[in-house]
Amino acid sequence: MNWSLIWAIARKDLKEVSQNKAAVAPAVIVPVMFVVVFPLAILLLPQAFSSASGNAFSLQELEGLLQRMPPAVTQALAGLSPLQIWVVFTTGYLFAPMFLILPLMMASIVASDSFVGEKERKTLEGLLYSPTSDAELILGKIVASVLPALALCWASFVVYGIVVNLAGLPVMGRMWFPTAPWWPLMLWVVPSVATLGMASAVIISSRVGTFMESYQLSASGVVLVLALMAGQVTGVLFLSVPVAFLVGLAVWVVDAGLLWVGVRTFSRNRLFSRL
Repeated sequence: MNWSLIWAIARKDLKEVSQNKAAVAPAVIVPVMFVVVFPLAILLLPQAFSSASGNAFSLQELEGLLQRMPPAVTQALAGLSPLQIWVVFTTGYLFAPMFLILPLMMASIVASDSFVGEKERKTLEGLLYSPTSDAELILGKIVASVLPALALCWASFVVYGIVVNLAGLPVMGRMWFPTAPWWPLMLWVVPSVATLGMASAVIISSRVGTFMESYQLSASGVVLVLALMAGQVTGVLFLSVPVAFLVGLAVWVVDAGLLWVGVRTFSRNRLFSRL
């Protein structure tokens, strides 16, 4: 295994995708919305409404959901005022699954640009003729997809923590974020979701004709994230620490299957025939 070739492929992919405006725009806009705009709206609007109206903040709309929460969440919220419960419950618990969209999106963007982007730029033939094995070629694509996805998500997590703590400070009176489920989410689930986006996108991009077609198909994996969010909002599947480990394990199993299929079905001859 020649790691210098693997890193060369990864660097080339990252350089090329950074010049693709269709790829860069969502990688900038979506994280800003998730880590700055949405949490500020969630945290500041109730505070402003309470101050302007002079009425105490009410959790009437959330009472049914709060009653279905596991004991660990109930204990974490015990003794807090209604506005403090809103801050902790929404940005500390309910918002967590939305972060999984970031690694899935970024890995899908880079991986979707991998083979089909090479074909659109007329550089695929040179890549296929390069002195690399199939494993080195695929591993280079994996590195180029997963590492920036993890970097983006972890950097967004840091910014989100700063925004949530500072915007919530007038209500909470202290720095309280992150809550316990965020650690397995960021260190265990996020890498598995990034790998899921990469594996599915690489398989798809080697079989379709354009970057947008590949990205749209691979982005369908966001349905899994939306299902987890729905489970969180309804209280059916709340993202506690044990649940986060189980979700990550399930995604890693799917990742292993997709990677196995991708390696077994990869064919330079088929790619040559599609040039």
